[in-house]
Amino acid sequence: QVQLTESGGGLVQAGGSLRLSCAASGRTRSIGDMGWYRQAPGKERELVADITSGGSPNYADSMKGRFTISRDRNTVYLQMNSLRPEDTAVYYCNAKVTPTIEYTYIQWGQGTQVTVSS
Repeated sequence: QVQLTESGGGLVQAGGSLRLSCAASGRTRSIGDMGWYRQAPGKERELVADITSGGSPNYADSMKGRFTISRDRNTVYLQMNSLRPEDTAVYYCNAKVTPTIEYTYIQWGQGTQVTVSS
């Protein structure tokens, strides 16, 4: 089993910055790609960015420039700069877990709220 614990969310004024962290615990040897998604009220969950086990990042087009994903082994970070009210959402961390060759699943964290005030 793999558990993901997010931290770093909160309330920030527009133009401010936040850094989210997501630490994995448990069977961390089976973790591959990790990523961040977000879900705003009334909207679907969307990709923010993900990163391979080798550290190669991938960003959703709308997130490029203000968001930076990084990784230190089994902890993934999301640095968010120049935040806007429309960035307000619950941010979720996920990880691709492959405990056996035949089986892969996606583990999600519990989410952390980010609120950007205007």
